[in-house]
Formats: sequence, structure tokens, C-alpha cells
Amino acid sequence: MSGETVQPVPHGPVPVPMTGTLVVDTSRGDRIGEFRGVAGPYWSLRPVCGGAEWEAEPGAVRRATRQERLRAEIERWNARSRGEVL
Repeated sequence: MSGETVQPVPHGPVPVPMTGTLVVDTSRGDRIGEFRGVAGPYWSLRPVCGGAEWEAEPGAVRRATRQERLRAEIERWNARSRGEVL
């Protein structure tokens, strides 16, 4: 599609993203989540289509690629069209 490659998880300090930024938790099979905030040493992430938040280690989180963001937005739109609670 866009030819964008997935970047490896960086080493060292990871900048804290803005609330609402779509990120990928590489420790959970590349699960995409929305950044919600910092909880102690962890970051709180929320599933794109709603559900319970989970905590991730910042070093295992990377920004979602353009293709991953698009896929997540389409999933969200589809969930809304089905009337699912988000």
C-alpha cells in the first residue's frame, strides 16, 4: 500500500505521546491502542473499538504506521455503524 515499513522498538527513553495517539503494543502481538496516559512506570492504552484499558511498558510501544492507523479507524467506524458501545 504505502510502502511504509514498521520501525523497530527504540531503545532508551521513549517520548510520551499525546492523549489519543494511536500506538502499537509490541509485547501483545502488535495490538493497536489509543494512548490514554501514564500510570506509574506504564502507559495506559485503550482498544480502538472500546473496552478495558491495559497497561504497557513504554519500551514495548511504538507509534502506529499510517496503514495501521487507517485500519484502526475503519474498525472504529464499522463498530459505530453496528451500534456497538465505544
